Amino acid sequence: MLTAIVCALALGQAPVLDVPVRLRLDPVQEDADDAAIWVHPTNPGLSLLIGNDKTAAPVGGLHVYGLDGRVRQKLLSIDRPNNVDVEYGLRLQGRPVDVAVATERLQRRLRIFAIEPKTRTLRDVSGKTGVFEGEQGERGAPMGIGLFRRPRDGAIFAFVSPKEGPTDGYLGVYRLQPSGGKVDCVPVARVGRFCGEGEIEAIVVDDAAGVVFYADEGHSIRKIAADPDSPEFGRQLAEFGHRFYQGDREGLAVYDLGGGRGYLLSSNQIKGGSEVLVYDRRSPHALLARLRLGADDTDGLDCTSRPLPGFPRGLLAVMNSEGRNYLVADFGEILQRLNQSLTRR
Repeated sequence: MLTAIVCALALGQAPVLDVPVRLRLDPVQEDADDAAIWVHPTNPGLSLLIGNDKTAAPVGGLHVYGLDGRVRQKLLSIDRPNNVDVEYGLRLQGRPVDVAVATERLQRRLRIFAIEPKTRTLRDVSGKTGVFEGEQGERGAPMGIGLFRRPRDGAIFAFVSPKEGPTDGYLGVYRLQPSGGKVDCVPVARVGRFCGEGEIEAIVVDDAAGVVFYADEGHSIRKIAADPDSPEFGRQLAEFGHRFYQGDREGLAVYDLGGGRGYLLSSNQIKGGSEVLVYDRRSPHALLARLRLGADDTDGLDCTSRPLPGFPRGLLAVMNSEGRNYLVADFGEILQRLNQSLTRR
């Protein structure tokens, strides 16, 4: 495998792999945009997929799906929810609670929801969650979000990108702080370089590696250190993904194979036929393949390597603009095609 990766990098190849869609989620009303996956702590069959309808209230909101692709819950009147992410084990009123956090762009704040395993529903626990306070115009409007759970103490931080931002310190970093049954956002820092053209929306945190990947949409993918207590915090560790994009660099997700191995996925937003670019999770982040699922104008995506019913090696969910929905692929099939492609080279 490593020899194949080195050869692929040296030749500059990026094979295109067609991947079948195994599940189509029910459509949202206006504008599907981003996806997140929550895995149930004791019964994987009860896991949830969370998508957003990125429009103004009262239509805008989160749609919660079961693994059958059907809507289980709608959380509406969220004022243009731009992106959503999931994290596990926030200490709230003395017990660990999994949370889904969305950016509420038109209200300039985050919306934080506790995920209840017994009922498989989301409950709003938002406290004081304003972000980018004091910023004017689009510099105060949150878009992207990636959550980081620090392994040593379980503290959870949100990396948030505004619609517009400076060339240095584009991302806002906030600690999720429980307060009387609610969760507040406490500002920590501003980090992250920006090329100055386009915007930054897609963010994903690799908790195990302690790094943040974010997409400088018209330029590259950047990697920075995630832990605010580390002397390396915010330092750029890598920059890659300059080639093979016909559209913006959009959604990002990490597929974890354990031991530091795995893949970073990035959506190449193309009208009529987007691609998902697959990079080695490890530096120097060689480009391994381009996946096509038949999705249109893909923005957000998410994946998991956790075994789920019907998806023993996990799944990949991508936004499909034309259908106003999300398409789901079996990650086992992706791995099979990826391994075959690398072996042939």
